[in-house]
Amino acid sequence: MTRPYRSVLYIPAANVRAMEKAQTLAADAIIFDLEDAVAPAEKVGARGLLSQALQADYGGRARIVRINGLDTEWGEDDARAFALGADAVLVPKVSRSADLDRVAALVPETPLWAMMETAEGMLNAARIAAHPRLQGMVMGTNDLAKELNSRFRADRLPMMAGLGLCLLAARAHGRVIVDGVFNAFKDEEGLRAECAQGRDMGFDGKTLIHPAQLAIANEVFAPSEAEVELARRQIDAFEEAKAQGKGVAVVDGRIVENLHVETARATLAKAAAIAELAG
Repeated sequence: MTRPYRSVLYIPAANVRAMEKAQTLAADAIIFDLEDAVAPAEKVGARGLLSQALQADYGGRARIVRINGLDTEWGEDDARAFALGADAVLVPKVSRSADLDRVAALVPETPLWAMMETAEGMLNAARIAAHPRLQGMVMGTNDLAKELNSRFRADRLPMMAGLGLCLLAARAHGRVIVDGVFNAFKDEEGLRAECAQGRDMGFDGKTLIHPAQLAIANEVFAPSEAEVELARRQIDAFEEAKAQGKGVAVVDGRIVENLHVETARATLAKAAAIAELAG
């Protein structure tokens, strides 16, 4: 059963209280951040604090560690420290597949994730997604907007080319891919709209900067009751049609073919995985 990634919450690795609280939050995954969220003077100490924190029980939540880049004085030690003990290591500012090669050599077993946040990374998304050690991709829309010199728009039009390229790459190679953050964490209506946009585009979930955003992301990226019920009816109708020697069925006036049944089965599998995670 595929693990859900509806809500992926950033937690500063220097904040012991936040890491403890994360053990009880309704997040599908946690990104323990050693990079942007930690000041230079605290990075070495944060590495030790995170090593201790990861010994705690985070239940079914995926534990992803975002290390510092290997072009910094902390990156290699970060990678070595979390080569074991985390569910994945997240590499910042991946611009080419060779950036993953360097980390893979330091982290021989743990899956790698890639931050997709540079213009070069967008253009190389297919090669990055094809890397044999890669498990997931995370959109870094704030850094990408900075590189593009783009302005904020609620419809995210300046982001569409990059988001689309990464989505295509992730789906072509069977990788998890989660959308970028929504910065105005008190704007629930805006968050819901951006989650719905990301869901409709095909993202698996959304990265979040505040626990208050969890409920909306979990709701939007989960199959609704109506979607689950429709999926069941599509499967049943198609199986009945197949038993009658037919290749298609009709549900609610719409043709149901094998490809629709595959989507329906994926919907039910996602709903089951979410229910299992909730316990």
